Amino acid sequence: MTANPAVTKIEPGPHSDPMTRHRGAAVVTGAARGLGLAIATALHQVGYDVMVTDPDPDAAAAAAAPLGGWSARLDVRYDQACEVAAQRAAERGGLALWVNNASALAVGPLWTHDAGTRRRLMETNALGLMNGTLAALSVMRPRGRGHIVNVVSLAGLVAAPGETVYAASKQAALAFSLGTLAELRAAGQRGVHISCLCPEGDWTPNPQERGSGARLRTEHVATRLVRLLDEPRPVVAMSRRSGVRMLDAFPRASLSMARLMLAVGQRRQPQGLSLR
Repeated sequence: MTANPAVTKIEPGPHSDPMTRHRGAAVVTGAARGLGLAIATALHQVGYDVMVTDPDPDAAAAAAAPLGGWSARLDVRYDQACEVAAQRAAERGGLALWVNNASALAVGPLWTHDAGTRRRLMETNALGLMNGTLAALSVMRPRGRGHIVNVVSLAGLVAAPGETVYAASKQAALAFSLGTLAELRAAGQRGVHISCLCPEGDWTPNPQERGSGARLRTEHVATRLVRLLDEPRPVVAMSRRSGVRMLDAFPRASLSMARLMLAVGQRRQPQGLSLR
């Protein structure tokens, strides 16, 4: 999708306290509730000027109220809407961080999903993440710095029965993220980072389900994301289950392999491969 039938509206809101705005502007997609809101809150607490975005503008505005009041209607399926959000963030003092959190989920055997459901999952989880990433890069690459965090889910590493279409969209998102990071490094850009955060899908914002020890909380995921900003890594897997966290080693190996394959491809092509 290229043109949003509804113009993205950016609610200006008051600026945060100058003493806490040292980290620059951050855009969080799908941030009106749940994990997205937890991420936006955590970023606000550590000094980011956070644009809370969501397809529901009223929900976005309500969520942003205690976080500085900066919100936007944003449907990530529309590339031009993402570009507008990135430019507004750049004008706000520099786009330092873009978090692709917006996601769609449908469970059950894949043959139970109609074409519209499959399209919604792929357009939101894969194409939407691509739109957000490219919009952020259009601002970050000329500056030579910035960080994009893609909330991919553990389904991006392992396809679970009942989540086949969802996992396919998330694995596409992971491949795109690692490939883009490899291209940035091949182009000599070391100051722009792309990280994939892959939490297990049983995290919960429900207070009644907390304390069981078997489920990730939204706060845990948000806290890990904040730590990732100070120590960028290509992939971080999050799970309460022993052994699952080792899965993030495999995408890191694939990133190294991508660099090798790129070098081989460039040698085979007389004109080389331009990544700029």
